[in-house]
Amino acid sequence: MAKKFGIKVEEFGFGFPLTPPLWQMKKGETVYSFYPVLIGGFVKLYGEDEAGSGRIATNEETKVKKADEHHAFYARPMSERIIVVIAGVVMNTLLAVAIYYVFLFIGNFQTTLPLIGNHQFFGVDQKITTQVVVSEVEKGSPAAQAGITPFSTVKSLNGQNIQQLDTFAKTIKQSAGKSLTIAWKDERTQKEYIATVVPRLHPPKNQGALGVAFYPVRSVTLAYDTPLQKFFSGFVHPANLMAYNFDALGYLINISIKEKNIAPVSEGVSGPIGIGYVVGSIIKIPNVNERIMQLLNLMGLLSISLAFFNVLPIPGLDGGRLFFLLIEAVIHKKVNPKIEGYIHAVGMAFLIVLLLLVTVKDINQFFIH
Repeated sequence: MAKKFGIKVEEFGFGFPLTPPLWQMKKGETVYSFYPVLIGGFVKLYGEDEAGSGRIATNEETKVKKADEHHAFYARPMSERIIVVIAGVVMNTLLAVAIYYVFLFIGNFQTTLPLIGNHQFFGVDQKITTQVVVSEVEKGSPAAQAGITPFSTVKSLNGQNIQQLDTFAKTIKQSAGKSLTIAWKDERTQKEYIATVVPRLHPPKNQGALGVAFYPVRSVTLAYDTPLQKFFSGFVHPANLMAYNFDALGYLINISIKEKNIAPVSEGVSGPIGIGYVVGSIIKIPNVNERIMQLLNLMGLLSISLAFFNVLPIPGLDGGRLFFLLIEAVIHKKVNPKIEGYIHAVGMAFLIVLLLLVTVKDINQFFIH
């Protein structure tokens, strides 16, 4: 958009310029760069302060030539500057919409999400179910002999679908000493199994008849069934996901406050390391269709999350710049560029520190523990 409006683009960079670039190429007036710190990207505009790359400069200090001033960002009309600033947000949003249209089309306009709290989704039919997930399996127990492993979801007992925790416990208890057919899905390999077990009448203390520890996992199936729901699904679904993520985050914050423990919140937040770990896990999924669906879902979620986060009025991000432009539009006067530059620099410093903390948490969570 900057080029469309005649604004000079000095650099278009992949990654974050904390270090010298690994590769650079100049084409026309623009330098295209690739940096090793792969955290997003940036566009450096002629006549724009350089706080985003860790340097402070006012318009005067950038030495914009009078003859070239019409190519400078700060000299362009308000409407053009706002469009340039939000262009990235718009593209992230449109990318998420396109991805989710493909994702939902492949999935027959249905998808299932783990449900935290009691969130209500809009513009879609929803059905809530409860699954029993095995967390531990005792050695030598009937479950271990049958081949059940931790992180398996119980699908049925004697052909009866299990959607309630009390139904599972009651059926196991009633089947003690008798043959019981159990079907389960290993969530790590996505493979399904079925076997016959005999729950113990007199199990060892604290082991239970089957020899497993388990917990309930609630999920919600979203179905875009009507023609109208399908038509708007690419827009509605990412909006639903963002609303749900904030609702779930609030739910986790409440738990952390009640338990006086930051773990529930910190474990639900990840940075580049955590995202890379998730991608690695998805690539290992044997089922090709499931692997593609999971990758599309992750790409769509990252895109809409970036769009939302980037439009927030956080100094250093596009939303922060938009905030100052809106102030200028209201008071009909530009904010002191030096003050704005320092504010953006402080905002970027805060984001870098936050990113480092999240990265340390990811390394500890995924690779040390």
